[in-house]
Amino acid sequence: MSIASSSLSPDVDTASPIGVPGLAALVALVAGTVALGYTYGAAHGALFLIGGALGITLYHAAFGFTSAWRVFIAEGRGRGLRVQMILLALTVVLFFPFLASGTLFGNEVRGFVSPAGTGVIIGAFMFGIGMQLGGGCASGTLFTAGGGNARMLVTLFFFIVGSLLATIHFEWWTSLPSLPPTTLVSLGPVPGILLSLAIFGAIAAVTVAVEKKRHGGLEKPEAAPREGFARYLRGPWPLVAGAIALAVLNFATLALAGRPWGITSAFALWGAKGAQLIGIEPAFWGYWQAPANAKALSESVFADVTSVMDFGLIAGAMLAAALAGRFAPNFRIPLRSVLAAVVGGLLLGYGARIAYGCNIGAYFSGIASGSLHGYIWAIAAFAGNVLGVKLRPWFFMERATVRRIDG
Repeated sequence: MSIASSSLSPDVDTASPIGVPGLAALVALVAGTVALGYTYGAAHGALFLIGGALGITLYHAAFGFTSAWRVFIAEGRGRGLRVQMILLALTVVLFFPFLASGTLFGNEVRGFVSPAGTGVIIGAFMFGIGMQLGGGCASGTLFTAGGGNARMLVTLFFFIVGSLLATIHFEWWTSLPSLPPTTLVSLGPVPGILLSLAIFGAIAAVTVAVEKKRHGGLEKPEAAPREGFARYLRGPWPLVAGAIALAVLNFATLALAGRPWGITSAFALWGAKGAQLIGIEPAFWGYWQAPANAKALSESVFADVTSVMDFGLIAGAMLAAALAGRFAPNFRIPLRSVLAAVVGGLLLGYGARIAYGCNIGAYFSGIASGSLHGYIWAIAAFAGNVLGVKLRPWFFMERATVRRIDG
């Protein structure tokens, strides 16, 4: 078993107490929700709690974008990718009517729709390589780190560094040729939904054809070690249940924040705040002179919605790991694995920033917004994953088999 999966693996113990880490995470979620709600408003506190729910969902469902892509590339098994298509289909159905009207429950809402061009292609390709070397995507890095995976703390640190470095060159990347922001929502909610579902269905059909050709049939889910309420409290959840929960929670984010779920803009902000602490002033860089970014840099990180949700996600994953009896950090990490985490983290951070997002902001929420850049991101990132899978044996000494559970 790899270091990347060690935090999600041990024996099941349905009677195990959650211990100090679990209690700390629970207190942080409750106290954080109250404090943030009091300081910044009820919606802000609720978004922190939604972040916690996302962390619990990602951990208990072991919903890894990285592992699903790797298993399909290396083994031709497509169950994880098909569940991702279910996730996208559900979210598109929820999002498109309200994005088309521009309001949800009386509040203004907008999708993640960005230019599609050189920066997206190169950045997503870099991100795809980073997924396989770092051992996780953006959501995977956070939930596995929160779940006690010590190696992913290395990936997260260099993810933040890479994000900050990208803000130095961000203006140059945005000056390169690109198509204007385009969304399928502009076709109208019903045509946009139907076209989206056709695309998702075609991708799922390809995975079925590849898997049947290579293995003679489709993989069946493993038997669950728990049933009933205990399964949903302590995990593991069915993948489809995880997809439904993620779609609903992203919709709740849209309703409360006025835009979909994102992750990595916060990493750039954390990096900039850290740079200020050591005497480097990023406020003069073009990226940080954009009004929204300048405002975020001048305020507390707790005023930033994306940061708050990321903090909640980490706490939620820690609580889930404790509930599952699996919070047991292992700091004995092979040197090559550490090197992969460093390189992977830098690629993840830099790539996400110049590509207008990660597997969440560009792929999940971007495609849920109907954005052309989200589809281009997915193609380029998949190509990067192919290369990343080929590079993994050098870093991890892997045989032909593939690790199934990670970010």
